[in-house]
Amino acid sequence: MLAAFDFGISNTDIAIFSKNSAQFFSTPSSNQNITTDLIKKILSKFNIPISKVEVFGVTGGKSSDLDDSLMSKKIIKVNEIDAIGLGAKKLYKLTDEPALVVSAGTGTACVHVDNNNFNHLGGIAVGGGMLEGLGHLLFENGSGHEINEFGEKGLRNHLDLLIGDAVNKIGNLSPDLTAVNFGKAKFSNADTIENTSAALCNCIGEVIGTIAYLNALLIGSKKAYFIGRTSLLSLVFFQFFLNPSNLIMNDVIDIGKAISFSGFIAIPLILFLQQYLMLGEHRVHFQERQ
Repeated sequence: MLAAFDFGISNTDIAIFSKNSAQFFSTPSSNQNITTDLIKKILSKFNIPISKVEVFGVTGGKSSDLDDSLMSKKIIKVNEIDAIGLGAKKLYKLTDEPALVVSAGTGTACVHVDNNNFNHLGGIAVGGGMLEGLGHLLFENGSGHEINEFGEKGLRNHLDLLIGDAVNKIGNLSPDLTAVNFGKAKFSNADTIENTSAALCNCIGEVIGTIAYLNALLIGSKKAYFIGRTSLLSLVFFQFFLNPSNLIMNDVIDIGKAISFSGFIAIPLILFLQQYLMLGEHRVHFQERQ
């Protein structure tokens, strides 16, 4: 049995692989330090017998501070950038073509994948954490999925100032594009939880989409591949990427069409633990970076 842990800011995800089947679990991340005792506690919570685990894999947070073994079982520590890059390659069946991988979770990280080289291009503090934080401040609702559900019943154009509201035409830009996020809020009486949620989700998606687009231009790629929980929120991503009227430049259309949500998985690390057992420790190519 293989056990992989992704210690995120908001959630800790666990993948268990046994006899060609995989199970996935998730639990809110706690403020306690990442220790082997925490791993034991998480496994116990989900009734996973630690005695059957052959090897552990960890990534995220301060997991590099963990001991090198637990009950004489090796703990493989994988740099988070390598986990993102290797996971996306496997999930999306990427070959040798350079690609941009965007990990949209609590925050957002952009990784350049070039063969087996993974470079962190940068990140932004905008993501699911900001969505839930603002949701809590605005209407005491901290669940990203609930905010998304409220937004699906609302209309962002009651609160967002669109280009068509401000001017007749700017080049080839669609009048339905956002000119000012929440630009109508101080004049509007339509600040319902549904409309506010719709505008908030759209704002988060536009920021993530813009940073993804710019990083794709930076590395010369017309494709961006997304992983992470925030990529599953329909309003955050579909409004910006998959609605042609919201695409700022024609080049972005190629990026938008390349996005696939079917390959999303919480922990790509489990794939590498399989490789670890099959090939042997000396053949493993992912190592903790100095």
